[in-house]
Amino acid sequence: MSDEKSFEENRHDQLTTEEDAAPRFDVSEHDGVTRIDVRDDAAVRPGPGQGDPAAEKDTPISEQ
Repeated sequence: MSDEKSFEENRHDQLTTEEDAAPRFDVSEHDGVTRIDVRDDAAVRPGPGQGDPAAEKDTPISEQ
């Protein structure tokens, strides 16, 4: 058995940092319903970035 890493393992090591591995979501299940919430302390969040005008609007998706 070889101690060398595969291409995929080397690529993962080169492209992943400890910050990448930080949890960003909380997953819970209640009464058969799974809920996924973005953590408040997540460094990376879905959606438009801060300063983007779309991030400042509080408009329901159905009105866009």
